[in-house]
Amino acid sequence: MNRVWRIKASHPELRQTLARSLGISSITAQLLINRGINDEMQAHHFLYGDLRSCHDPFLLKDIDKSIARIKRAIREKENILVYGDYDVDGITGVALLNIVLTRLKANVTTYIPNRLEEGYGLNAGAVNLAHRKKISLIITVDCGISGHKEINLANKLGIDVIVTDHHEIKDKSLPKAYSIINPLQEACRYPFKHLSGVGLAYKLAQALLEGTRSCVEEHLDLVALGTVSDLSIQKGENRILTKWGLKKLNDTGKKGINALIEVSGLKGKDISSRHIGYILGPRINAMGRIGSPDVALKLLLTDDRNEASRLAGILNNENKNRRKIEARVLDEAMEKVKREINFKDSRVIVLSSPSWHAGVIGIVANRIIEKFYRPTIMIAIQGKIGKGSGRSIDNFHLFNAVNSCKSLLIDFGGHEGACGLSIEAKNIKKFTNDINKFARDEILDEDLYPRLHIDIEVELSELSEKLIEELELLSPFGPENPRPIFSSRGVELKNEPRRIAKSGFKMWVTDDNIVCEAISFRAEGMSMPYKGSKVNLVYSPSINMWQGLPSLQLDLKDMKMVV
Repeated sequence: MNRVWRIKASHPELRQTLARSLGISSITAQLLINRGINDEMQAHHFLYGDLRSCHDPFLLKDIDKSIARIKRAIREKENILVYGDYDVDGITGVALLNIVLTRLKANVTTYIPNRLEEGYGLNAGAVNLAHRKKISLIITVDCGISGHKEINLANKLGIDVIVTDHHEIKDKSLPKAYSIINPLQEACRYPFKHLSGVGLAYKLAQALLEGTRSCVEEHLDLVALGTVSDLSIQKGENRILTKWGLKKLNDTGKKGINALIEVSGLKGKDISSRHIGYILGPRINAMGRIGSPDVALKLLLTDDRNEASRLAGILNNENKNRRKIEARVLDEAMEKVKREINFKDSRVIVLSSPSWHAGVIGIVANRIIEKFYRPTIMIAIQGKIGKGSGRSIDNFHLFNAVNSCKSLLIDFGGHEGACGLSIEAKNIKKFTNDINKFARDEILDEDLYPRLHIDIEVELSELSEKLIEELELLSPFGPENPRPIFSSRGVELKNEPRRIAKSGFKMWVTDDNIVCEAISFRAEGMSMPYKGSKVNLVYSPSINMWQGLPSLQLDLKDMKMVV
């Protein structure tokens, strides 16, 4: 698919001012400006901020009330249940609170629902089970903000519920919980509104441990795992927590995490946010998608090295199974797109089938977008009910779109870029029509072409090992702080491109000043050049180590022949 190149506006005067004041290159200064950082103080905080610059957890609305209730439960030996979502964000948050509450000698148990049998969020069966087990306090992690009926049931049964959740609040309607910790609620003066579920669990633990000798910072490895896996923005406090969490992850004392690192082939490597997103996170997520999330939780909590190795092996195998299931569902979905979707009328792709595994449809929705670049909702039908998962494109708020069809839904939740929903199968056709009617007013024709956002155009000769090292000051990378993307025009091929992997290639390019290697592992949509031809490149620069020797390498994002 052809992508539209968009080079961000240059600000030469501000760029030079920041470069001089911070002692950095003008290229790095421009990258900071592209991320909304326009003065020296902001820039210094972004590049060098540490945990001391994080916000006070007591700025969160209801935090005092929540801490007082938890301390009373600990003091009076009440039974506490930590209830979390089945994804990495929820599982890591549950693990963190369980460790901290156990250390405080609380009577604590955990509960993570089975995606296929119970679905997302609090459910009545779990609340009734908690009542039978004489639990008097439930603390949610990464869910609960839409659990009105379930929290009303808990109240009726004499169970207090503390909600910690970072998701959007539907119609500004809050459940009648004992307390709610969500920066998105009105009257919450917490400055940073984008904490992940495990990030909020960390802030709650931080407040709970205030004044004790225990240190919650040793659990930042869990915070990094959950925050990166949940695709939370890597700016502000998230970036600080992830940055220091990665340091902890690379020196973790948790036997389960070490076992997962080893079974994933990452032992001895410097683990980055990319390793979390593509290797560690998917293995934890696999249990919530197609297996039992309790296995992943046990892995994060175990102190037994042999048990850790056994559980890590299960996660690794389940991830392989997940890939096989995902591949089958993707093939079927692609066939459905060919048969059922009229791209003239369909701004949003909605696909459904009774043969699909509900645990992988969100991943497949992403793959459909990569191919067709339209918001995509996949629905797995079980009997008369469909469970859906959606992903969006730039400039289309998927939560708002789904909200416009709420009369057709049993339940839904999410945010701008993703959603989850449940729907009666008989309503899927009307839902498809209605959401597309909404989308036709919101999505312009030009929105249906993927944009490749380029930070800056440079000459190849401006690249150096020193510059690449300086760019690492911007890490960890993620949403709203992506890995820097450069473009260079009119570079010449020194050789014929050589095929690698399934659909990739590599080649040597020059601007007559320097020669460097350019490489792509996915060449879809790129015209293959030939020796001596001139091309315009979009890439992320990196340093490749080969036999101990560093060399400049361009990780290609796109390429166009110079006509």
